[in-house]
Amino acid sequence: MLSNRVGTLLLTALAPAVWGTTYLVTTELLPPGRPLLAAVVRALPAGLALVAVTRRLPQGVWWWRALVLGALNIGAFFALLFVAAYRLPGGVAATVGAIQPLLVAVLSSGLLGERLRPRTLIAAVAGVAGVSLLVLRAGARLDGLGVAAAAGGAVVMATGVVLSKRWTSPAPLLATTGWQLVAGGLLLLPVALFTEGPPPAPTSTNLAGYAYLAVIGSALAYALWFRGIRLLTPTDVTFLGLLSPLVATVLGWLALGQELTVAQGFGAVVVLGSLVAAQGGRGRGSRSTHTLPPTDRPAAGTTSSTA
Repeated sequence: MLSNRVGTLLLTALAPAVWGTTYLVTTELLPPGRPLLAAVVRALPAGLALVAVTRRLPQGVWWWRALVLGALNIGAFFALLFVAAYRLPGGVAATVGAIQPLLVAVLSSGLLGERLRPRTLIAAVAGVAGVSLLVLRAGARLDGLGVAAAAGGAVVMATGVVLSKRWTSPAPLLATTGWQLVAGGLLLLPVALFTEGPPPAPTSTNLAGYAYLAVIGSALAYALWFRGIRLLTPTDVTFLGLLSPLVATVLGWLALGQELTVAQGFGAVVVLGSLVAAQGGRGRGSRSTHTLPPTDRPAAGTTSSTA
């Protein structure tokens, strides 16, 4: 049982590790000044492909649930992230976003009945401190709207993670992942066209970057992420998101020649320590204590795919 949980954690951790490559791919392979276009291309084609492969459409309440989850996990999150990225230095946005594990822990306590452990709270605070050491720069300017957008992004994503656990779909995992990507992409599309205008003609380099974001950064990464939410507690999963700024920092050092300071190295150690601390101290029955209401349970004889 312990080895299964460790394996699930490691597979789930691949998702935020992949998302940590997004900055490098965006800056090196995609046209500048088109973050929302990148978000749409990242979500919509991948979602349509997953729906086509699985040949499953939402049924009943899952039409509006897929829309809500897609808006929270994809559409609203990317839009708020876009506003924060344009109005704040990246380090400030990442530090504000690092409050997400704490938000998930609190929401899980209220919506899923999970026990709010002191270890979790301490690890969450340490995670924010570690990310700030990793990416925050002295003299970074603050913008009220940008900070609000970054905090809002953390709130909507945290809510999406918890609701993804509460609303466990009886459909195959790839199908529900596709629904959310399609919903989020469709919500982002008019915003991208209004904000950024018609997309420019892509180069072969752009196409390679878009393909990576759609196939690896969305279809694969989100499937692993939502699989982790099904099998683990939302709090366990969301702490893994702290790997994204860590991976982005390491890639900036290795691929772009960016300076890596002693403080950043210490921040990386603190981030990894918070991840280990958050995952520790769980017994055999630690997957989730939440019991779904009757309307959320799969129908008798229905198998819920997790692969």
